[in-house]
Amino acid sequence: MSKIYPTQNKYHARGPIPADQSSVLTVWKKSSMAFQGTDGFSVFDKEGKLVFRVDNYSRKNRCLTGALVLMDGAGRALFTLRPQILSMHDQWNGFEGDGGSKIRPRMQSFSMRRRSILQRNDAADIFRGGPGDHVLRPDFRIEGCFWRRNCKIRDGTGEVAAEISRKKVNNTILLSEDVFSLEVQPGFDCKLIMAFVVLMDRIGRKPFAPALCS
Repeated sequence: MSKIYPTQNKYHARGPIPADQSSVLTVWKKSSMAFQGTDGFSVFDKEGKLVFRVDNYSRKNRCLTGALVLMDGAGRALFTLRPQILSMHDQWNGFEGDGGSKIRPRMQSFSMRRRSILQRNDAADIFRGGPGDHVLRPDFRIEGCFWRRNCKIRDGTGEVAAEISRKKVNNTILLSEDVFSLEVQPGFDCKLIMAFVVLMDRIGRKPFAPALCS
Protein backbone atom coordinates (compact mmCIF):
# COMPACT_ATOMS: atom_id res chain seq x y z
CA MET A 1 0.00 0.00 0.00
CA SER A 2 2.98 2.36 0.30
CA LYS A 3 2.89 3.06 -3.44
CA ILE A 4 -0.74 4.07 -3.22
CA TYR A 5 -0.58 6.03 0.03
CA PRO A 6 2.96 7.44 0.29
CA THR A 7 4.14 8.68 3.66
CA GLN A 8 2.69 12.06 4.49
CA ASN A 9 6.03 13.84 4.97
CA LYS A 10 7.00 13.63 1.29
CA TYR A 11 6.57 17.30 0.40
CA HIS A 12 8.54 18.36 -2.65
CA ALA A 13 9.23 21.89 -3.78
CA ARG A 14 9.37 20.95 -7.46
CA GLY A 15 7.36 23.09 -9.88
CA PRO A 16 4.26 22.10 -11.85
CA ILE A 17 4.48 19.04 -14.05
CA PRO A 18 5.67 20.06 -17.56
CA ALA A 19 2.75 20.61 -19.92
CA ASP A 20 4.52 18.87 -22.83
CA GLN A 21 4.65 15.48 -21.06
CA SER A 22 1.84 13.02 -20.52
CA SER A 23 1.23 12.32 -16.86
CA VAL A 24 -0.59 9.61 -14.94
CA LEU A 25 -1.38 10.82 -11.44
CA THR A 26 -2.85 9.03 -8.45
CA VAL A 27 -5.52 11.11 -6.74
CA TRP A 28 -6.36 10.28 -3.14
CA LYS A 29 -9.48 11.99 -1.86
CA LYS A 30 -7.96 12.77 1.50
CA SER A 31 -6.22 15.79 2.94
CA SER A 32 -2.45 15.59 3.26
CA MET A 33 -2.91 17.01 6.77
CA ALA A 34 -3.40 14.45 9.50
CA PHE A 35 -5.56 16.63 11.75
CA GLN A 36 -9.02 15.35 12.56
CA GLY A 37 -11.79 17.13 10.70
CA THR A 38 -9.75 18.12 7.64
CA ASP A 39 -10.48 16.88 4.16
CA GLY A 40 -9.32 17.53 0.62
CA PHE A 41 -7.08 15.89 -1.99
CA SER A 42 -3.57 14.49 -2.14
CA VAL A 43 -2.15 13.88 -5.61
CA PHE A 44 0.96 11.82 -6.32
CA ASP A 45 3.02 11.23 -9.45
CA LYS A 46 4.19 7.80 -10.59
CA GLU A 47 7.23 8.05 -8.30
CA GLY A 48 5.05 8.58 -5.25
CA LYS A 49 5.90 12.27 -4.87
CA LEU A 50 3.22 14.65 -3.65
CA VAL A 51 2.66 17.11 -6.50
CA PHE A 52 -0.73 18.67 -5.68
CA ARG A 53 -2.80 19.04 -2.54
CA VAL A 54 -6.01 20.59 -1.29
CA ASP A 55 -6.22 20.98 2.49
CA ASN A 56 -9.41 22.28 4.06
CA TYR A 57 -9.01 22.96 7.74
CA SER A 58 -12.70 23.39 8.45
CA ARG A 59 -15.95 22.09 7.03
CA LYS A 60 -17.83 25.23 8.08
CA ASN A 61 -18.71 28.22 5.90
CA ARG A 62 -16.32 27.46 3.05
CA CYS A 63 -18.96 25.68 0.99
CA LEU A 64 -21.15 28.74 0.71
CA THR A 65 -18.79 31.70 0.93
CA GLY A 66 -15.30 30.29 1.34
CA ALA A 67 -12.68 29.21 -1.17
CA LEU A 68 -10.71 26.10 -1.99
CA VAL A 69 -7.00 26.40 -2.72
CA LEU A 70 -5.15 24.00 -5.00
CA MET A 71 -1.49 23.91 -3.94
CA ASP A 72 1.66 22.22 -5.13
CA GLY A 73 3.38 19.67 -2.90
CA ALA A 74 5.24 22.40 -0.99
CA GLY A 75 2.07 24.33 -0.21
CA ARG A 76 2.32 27.12 -2.79
CA ALA A 77 -1.07 28.30 -4.05
CA LEU A 78 -1.68 27.43 -7.70
CA PHE A 79 -5.40 28.17 -8.02
CA THR A 80 -8.00 29.67 -5.70
CA LEU A 81 -11.50 28.32 -6.39
CA ARG A 82 -14.52 30.33 -5.27
CA PRO A 83 -18.23 29.53 -5.56
CA GLN A 84 -20.46 31.95 -7.45
CA ILE A 85 -23.06 33.03 -4.92
CA LEU A 86 -26.69 32.24 -5.86
CA SER A 87 -25.71 30.41 -9.05
CA MET A 88 -28.37 28.00 -10.34
CA HIS A 89 -25.66 26.16 -12.28
CA ASP A 90 -23.44 25.65 -9.21
CA GLN A 91 -20.81 27.83 -10.86
CA TRP A 92 -17.31 28.14 -9.43
CA ASN A 93 -14.64 30.58 -10.54
CA GLY A 94 -10.91 29.93 -10.63
CA PHE A 95 -8.17 32.49 -9.96
CA GLU A 96 -4.44 31.86 -10.34
CA GLY A 97 -2.34 31.82 -7.21
CA ASP A 98 -3.84 32.95 -3.92
CA GLY A 99 -6.69 34.75 -5.68
CA GLY A 100 -5.70 38.15 -4.31
CA SER A 101 -7.84 40.05 -1.83
CA LYS A 102 -11.48 41.16 -1.92
CA ILE A 103 -10.29 44.70 -2.58
CA ARG A 104 -7.74 43.69 -5.22
CA PRO A 105 -8.71 40.27 -6.56
CA ARG A 106 -6.61 38.57 -9.19
CA MET A 107 -7.91 38.29 -12.73
CA GLN A 108 -10.29 35.36 -13.16
CA SER A 109 -8.71 32.43 -15.01
CA PHE A 110 -11.78 30.26 -15.69
CA SER A 111 -15.28 29.37 -14.57
CA MET A 112 -16.93 25.97 -14.33
CA ARG A 113 -20.64 25.21 -14.09
CA ARG A 114 -23.13 22.40 -14.44
CA ARG A 115 -24.54 22.12 -17.96
CA SER A 116 -28.12 21.62 -16.82
CA ILE A 117 -30.03 23.29 -14.00
CA LEU A 118 -32.76 20.64 -14.22
CA GLN A 119 -30.68 17.48 -13.88
CA ARG A 120 -28.17 16.57 -11.19
CA ASN A 121 -25.47 14.97 -13.30
CA ASP A 122 -21.73 15.25 -13.88
CA ALA A 123 -21.88 17.14 -17.19
CA ALA A 124 -20.17 20.50 -16.86
CA ASP A 125 -18.79 23.29 -19.05
CA ILE A 126 -15.61 25.28 -18.49
CA PHE A 127 -14.93 28.74 -19.88
CA ARG A 128 -11.49 30.35 -19.82
CA GLY A 129 -11.01 33.96 -18.76
CA GLY A 130 -13.38 36.29 -16.94
CA PRO A 131 -17.09 36.94 -17.44
CA GLY A 132 -16.50 39.29 -20.39
CA ASP A 133 -14.49 36.61 -22.22
CA HIS A 134 -17.20 33.93 -22.23
CA VAL A 135 -18.48 32.69 -25.58
CA LEU A 136 -21.23 30.25 -26.47
CA ARG A 137 -18.81 27.38 -26.97
CA PRO A 138 -17.00 26.18 -23.82
CA ASP A 139 -13.24 25.73 -23.79
CA PHE A 140 -13.55 22.38 -21.98
CA ARG A 141 -16.41 19.95 -21.35
CA ILE A 142 -16.84 17.18 -18.80
CA GLU A 143 -18.51 13.97 -19.97
CA GLY A 144 -19.15 10.63 -18.29
CA CYS A 145 -19.58 9.92 -14.59
CA PHE A 146 -17.07 11.46 -12.23
CA TRP A 147 -18.60 9.81 -9.16
CA ARG A 148 -18.00 6.39 -10.71
CA ARG A 149 -14.51 7.52 -11.70
CA ASN A 150 -15.28 7.06 -15.39
CA CYS A 151 -15.19 10.38 -17.20
CA LYS A 152 -13.25 12.47 -19.70
CA ILE A 153 -12.33 16.12 -20.02
CA ARG A 154 -12.40 17.32 -23.63
CA ASP A 155 -11.21 20.63 -25.01
CA GLY A 156 -13.24 22.86 -27.31
CA THR A 157 -12.25 20.84 -30.38
CA GLY A 158 -13.34 17.54 -28.84
CA GLU A 159 -9.81 16.30 -28.13
CA VAL A 160 -9.44 14.34 -24.89
CA ALA A 161 -7.40 16.45 -22.48
CA ALA A 162 -7.62 14.10 -19.49
CA GLU A 163 -9.33 10.93 -18.35
CA ILE A 164 -10.36 9.73 -14.90
CA SER A 165 -10.61 6.02 -14.12
CA ARG A 166 -10.67 3.63 -11.16
CA LYS A 167 -7.27 2.83 -9.72
CA LYS A 168 -5.99 -0.74 -9.93
CA VAL A 169 -3.04 -2.41 -8.21
CA ASN A 170 -1.09 -4.77 -10.46
CA ASN A 171 -3.91 -4.39 -13.00
CA THR A 172 -6.09 -6.72 -10.94
CA ILE A 173 -7.09 -5.24 -7.56
CA LEU A 174 -9.63 -2.45 -7.84
CA LEU A 175 -9.27 0.18 -5.14
CA SER A 176 -12.05 2.21 -3.54
CA GLU A 177 -13.48 5.26 -5.27
CA ASP A 178 -11.47 7.49 -2.91
CA VAL A 179 -8.35 6.58 -4.90
CA PHE A 180 -8.42 7.04 -8.67
CA SER A 181 -6.18 7.66 -11.66
CA LEU A 182 -5.96 10.93 -13.58
CA GLU A 183 -4.25 10.72 -16.96
CA VAL A 184 -3.41 14.09 -18.50
CA GLN A 185 -2.52 14.13 -22.18
CA PRO A 186 0.56 15.97 -23.55
CA GLY A 187 0.07 19.66 -24.17
CA PHE A 188 -2.42 20.18 -21.33
CA ASP A 189 -1.59 21.85 -18.03
CA CYS A 190 -1.77 19.36 -15.16
CA LYS A 191 -2.46 21.97 -12.51
CA LEU A 192 -5.36 23.39 -14.51
CA ILE A 193 -6.83 19.92 -15.07
CA MET A 194 -6.49 19.14 -11.36
CA ALA A 195 -8.35 22.36 -10.55
CA PHE A 196 -11.18 21.05 -12.74
CA VAL A 197 -11.15 17.75 -10.84
CA VAL A 198 -11.48 19.54 -7.50
CA LEU A 199 -14.55 21.37 -8.77
CA MET A 200 -16.04 18.24 -10.33
CA ASP A 201 -16.14 16.90 -6.80
CA ARG A 202 -18.23 19.93 -5.80
CA ILE A 203 -20.75 20.33 -8.62
CA GLY A 204 -21.53 16.73 -9.63
CA ARG A 205 -24.75 14.81 -9.20
CA LYS A 206 -24.35 14.13 -5.45
CA PRO A 207 -26.40 16.41 -3.19
CA PHE A 208 -24.59 19.59 -2.18
CA ALA A 209 -24.47 19.46 1.62
CA PRO A 210 -22.52 22.36 3.19
CA ALA A 211 -22.26 20.71 6.59
CA LEU A 212 -20.86 17.48 5.23
CA CYS A 213 -18.68 18.48 2.33
CA SER A 214 -16.19 15.89 1.16
